[in-house]
Amino acid sequence: MLFQRHHHRTTHTMLAGFFLALAPFSALADNPNAQAVSETPEPLVAQLAEDESVEDVVHSEPRRDTQKKSSPKAKEPAQPEAKKAAKAGKQSTPTSEPNATKPKQPRKIAPNVDLKEVAPMPEPEPEPAPEPVQDDATTTGTAEPQEQTPPAEGEPEMAEAEPIPSEAFTLLGNEVLPGTSTRLAWTPNIQIAGLSQTTPVLVVNGAHAGPTLCLTGAIHGDELNGIEIVRRAMYDLDPAKLSGQVVGVPIVNLTGFQQGSRYLPDRRDLNRYFPGRSDGTLADRIAHSLFNSVIRHCDMLVDIHTGSLKRTNLPQLRADMNNPEVAEFTKGFDRMAVVHSSGSEGMLRTAAVNAGIRAVTLEAGESLRIQEHQIKAGVNSLNSLMEKHGMISRMFVWGDPQPVYYDSLWIRAQHGGILFSEVELGDRISEGQILGYVADPITNEQYPIRSNANGRVIGMAVDQVVMAGFAAYHIGTEAEVPGE
Repeated sequence: MLFQRHHHRTTHTMLAGFFLALAPFSALADNPNAQAVSETPEPLVAQLAEDESVEDVVHSEPRRDTQKKSSPKAKEPAQPEAKKAAKAGKQSTPTSEPNATKPKQPRKIAPNVDLKEVAPMPEPEPEPAPEPVQDDATTTGTAEPQEQTPPAEGEPEMAEAEPIPSEAFTLLGNEVLPGTSTRLAWTPNIQIAGLSQTTPVLVVNGAHAGPTLCLTGAIHGDELNGIEIVRRAMYDLDPAKLSGQVVGVPIVNLTGFQQGSRYLPDRRDLNRYFPGRSDGTLADRIAHSLFNSVIRHCDMLVDIHTGSLKRTNLPQLRADMNNPEVAEFTKGFDRMAVVHSSGSEGMLRTAAVNAGIRAVTLEAGESLRIQEHQIKAGVNSLNSLMEKHGMISRMFVWGDPQPVYYDSLWIRAQHGGILFSEVELGDRISEGQILGYVADPITNEQYPIRSNANGRVIGMAVDQVVMAGFAAYHIGTEAEVPGE
């Protein structure tokens, strides 16, 4: 009797579950329009299958002929005005007049810290968002740096030799004086107040006027190479010899970094939510805070990444080569490989370019590793960029090396099994060449993966278990230099 009751209850539960499972299908039958909605549900987890190392190249808008000026992206020259307004914190032009009478309030002077010295963590400032930026709109010396730096030809020798002195640079409620460097603290205010963590922000304000360059690392918390690239690039700067400002955020996703995770605590990919919203999801709020507190102060941005888990990238730039200003910007990175990628909505570099800031992504190596060769290549490219824009002067630079431009494609595994590569990162390969094998450990069959183009291996999966359709090799095919 007991068994019969239990059996009846179990059967009833199974039937209930069966009908619940069928419910969505019956709803689709009743409402034909529901199919479109069900096929594109809003994901709780952002793009977990493939990161921008694969996805934004696969789905990238094709590279257009850079000679054509009639393309939609050719509207970029109008954006610097929007950028200046954003940097000044202006919502509309009528508000700019009253702000001129405001800068009488005392502001906190950031301590001058030698970044090479060990120092305690800075305390975060309660930041009233736009107000500090408005006060400093006329004093940062970064609005039109490059037109001021070169001296006029007809001026006396003394004026020709003397660079224009810099002015105070305000960031995160602190005033960084010319010729000084400091550590500031940024917090997106999304945690329990008593347990909130601050993210270090390194600032070097040069003694001379120039552009503002921002460097960001570890937007994905498992990307360690970028952290070290930012650290070395920043700590090597001498404020007395620098023209302009360099702002570095070595670890943007601090919680992900602490957990060795690519994602935020809610499993969202932060690099899909820029410029963010103040009243949105956790990722929206962090993106909004970083973008408005730090990024809007930049003239140029280099966002540093690595390949996703178990993928590695040759040091390279990802840039929208359909944008003339961005294409020109890529010429400053020494002989760094440049891969065309129009970018996706929500990526930091896409949001920055939309705000009138020249921005690229720098990819180097693989996640969860410190790789010396990739770090050196990244630091060298940043030094080259700063020299190109007159921010620093490097010794022993021979000639004017140009980047190598690539269009690219991903070659995928056609069978599941264990991947064994025959090529290495950076190898030159030819069409039809075997790049590796996928071995089936049960049947002992081996399936070769062949290249379908001549080119260079600019990204690849490390040897691992793969399924059919897995993006295994990223092949770059040389493209023409933009504008030539």
